[in-house]
Amino acid sequence: MVVGKIAPITGKYRKRLILDLSLSLGLGTAAGYGYWYGIHIPSIRHRDEFYLKLEKEKATGVTSPYRQSA
Repeated sequence: MVVGKIAPITGKYRKRLILDLSLSLGLGTAAGYGYWYGIHIPSIRHRDEFYLKLEKEKATGVTSPYRQSA
């Protein structure tokens, strides 16, 4: 019985490694941008607005009904 040779599959692991690295870097970057612009920046903006409002209240002498004067 004569069995023909089958050519070995070469480059399979290299192609898989390139695919895995490309996907992980792409998805990681997308997730980072999503967090930064979707969660971090709005929370920082909210914090800054709060402290700006607090500073204006102190400057004008108006106190918030929720703040207790010391």
